[in-house]
Amino acid sequence: MNLENKLTPTQQAEWNSLYPKGDTSRRRFVVSSLAAGFALATQPIMAQTAITTDEKDLKASEIKIPTADGELLAYRACPEKGEKLPTVLVVQEIFGVHDYIKDICRRFAKLGYLAIAPELFARYGDPRQYSNVQMLMTELVSKVPDHEVMDDLDACAKWAAQNSGDAARLAISGFCWGGRATWLYCAHSERVKAGVAWYGRLEGENNERTPAQPLERVDALKAPVLGLYGEKDSGIPLASVEKMRTALKTSKSSAARASEIKVYPDAPHAFHADYRPSFRREPAEDGWQQLLQWFKKNGV
Repeated sequence: MNLENKLTPTQQAEWNSLYPKGDTSRRRFVVSSLAAGFALATQPIMAQTAITTDEKDLKASEIKIPTADGELLAYRACPEKGEKLPTVLVVQEIFGVHDYIKDICRRFAKLGYLAIAPELFARYGDPRQYSNVQMLMTELVSKVPDHEVMDDLDACAKWAAQNSGDAARLAISGFCWGGRATWLYCAHSERVKAGVAWYGRLEGENNERTPAQPLERVDALKAPVLGLYGEKDSGIPLASVEKMRTALKTSKSSAARASEIKVYPDAPHAFHADYRPSFRREPAEDGWQQLLQWFKKNGV
């Protein structure tokens, strides 16, 4: 069945406004299921450190989130019982929604949260099937526009509010690529109350798909962000982190001035990724506690 035929009249109108008939840019979701395991590009897996959270007393499964152009695949975990649950949008690394991201959702669920991790590359390809990081970046990640990511996260927040989530208690946390998205979403959304960005890029090239970087969106922040960074991150220089810290302190945005950055000495990029050689237990565990305190401090 043609995808447009599955849309509601409202969604159809939005779809047609975005993609006029005859526009060959109309997309389809090419990822329709979340396979078990870890993304191929993350090998070797450090099985001895990878955390596994069980599903006991949880609802944990794939879901489909309605969007203007179809249904977005996502992973959802929440307590088996309960309504008006605080909600966390969990934003993937470049490797997509694989077992690490799913487990983070279950960790949140064990603490009483409704956690949703959307597969944000689903229109363009399956990031879990790439074995080469450079090809993954150039052939897939670079194609994803920021505005589409923001819209998809909005759709997840809307779905959560209609499915046991509390719209007044919405947070977001993302890792690497998702850390950058976390900064941007806290500048985009009027509903989000707090964000925690794990080693998200702060500066970079602006183009049609990525028109602004987090450092350029400081004054637009609507929710305070806790940024967690590693001193030995080869991809995010400390100079960039300090530039962000200064921009936050001097911003006209109260949410920006309420934001904080913590840098862990000797920690590399992806220090929270417990399934990879970059994992550092002490900063990872401290960062998680900092996240929980940040959410509580900001009412989530």
